[in-house]
Amino acid sequence: MAHHRLAFIGFGNVGRALAQLLLNKKDELMNRYGIEFSVTGIYSQRHGAAIDSHGLDLNKAIQLGKSGASLNALSSIDPIETASDFIRQCSADVLFENSPVNYETGQPALSHIKQALESGMHAITANKGPVVHGYRLLTQCAEAHQRKFFFESAVMDGAPIFSLFRSALPGARLLGFKGILNSTTNLILTRMETGETFEQALAYAQSIGIAETDPSGDVDGWDAAVKVAALTTVLMDIPLKPAEVARQGIRHISPPDIQQAKADGERWKLVCSCRRKGDRVETSVAPQRVTASSPLYNVQGTSSVVTFEMDVLSNLTIIENDPSPNTTAYGLLADFINAVR
Repeated sequence: MAHHRLAFIGFGNVGRALAQLLLNKKDELMNRYGIEFSVTGIYSQRHGAAIDSHGLDLNKAIQLGKSGASLNALSSIDPIETASDFIRQCSADVLFENSPVNYETGQPALSHIKQALESGMHAITANKGPVVHGYRLLTQCAEAHQRKFFFESAVMDGAPIFSLFRSALPGARLLGFKGILNSTTNLILTRMETGETFEQALAYAQSIGIAETDPSGDVDGWDAAVKVAALTTVLMDIPLKPAEVARQGIRHISPPDIQQAKADGERWKLVCSCRRKGDRVETSVAPQRVTASSPLYNVQGTSSVVTFEMDVLSNLTIIENDPSPNTTAYGLLADFINAVR
């Protein structure tokens, strides 16, 4: 029976959902996969840090995280000041890195993951930034240290996209893809079909925690663009930065636009697309009207969809309905199992 020491950087909704999922799946992990674990460290910029080589009480950590209290009380060592110090002292075999995404540089998550790999840890993340800005570097670093760098939850939460191409589609060459990859804008456009204004729909998305106080990353297309860049970089082996994706958000879509499309039997969607052109790609994120024959048409609310076109398979579509922190946490758990098996 293999025992794995786990550490978390980031303990927000996703981190706590992962901790709860690990507790829920503890017996199954042991009986089905021969995996035992303890969590030896948790680091949060907002809520402090805790390290205990004998294992932290995850239930208490979840309670403290939900209440906004400091994690320091759980620690068996003096308070940790920086994430770098935390990585050095947490004595982990696997690091889950879930700090906030940085669209422009991928930092500090990129540095966290690199340090973890160099320290002999598997590195698993839901953060899109390091995938876009450091995929080759981090992949080479993982190979050099015989570790794994996995990131299934970086796009479409727990839906198996990266692992699908990594293991289930050998020899398939991706020619392009099209989809809806941003939940917030899809929810806004869906609610505008019921008569709400953009401002009303955005306020609702913020009230349920789907949209940030500053929603520009979603409504101006940056989140979608970084996901296009991640899929292109990893699945097509063509490095692409978010700034290189032709990008247009949804702020200019008005209720009359929505109603006219509806009258014509169509819907507005923020469509992400990529098409291989020799050794380069053409990519875009832009609002488009889609017809009822499109696989994007019936994808409503916070759901997502992507259709892949390959040289051996055409129009392979994956749909994820109503994701939550729990589905993101599942992608992280799946990566953990695949990394250590």
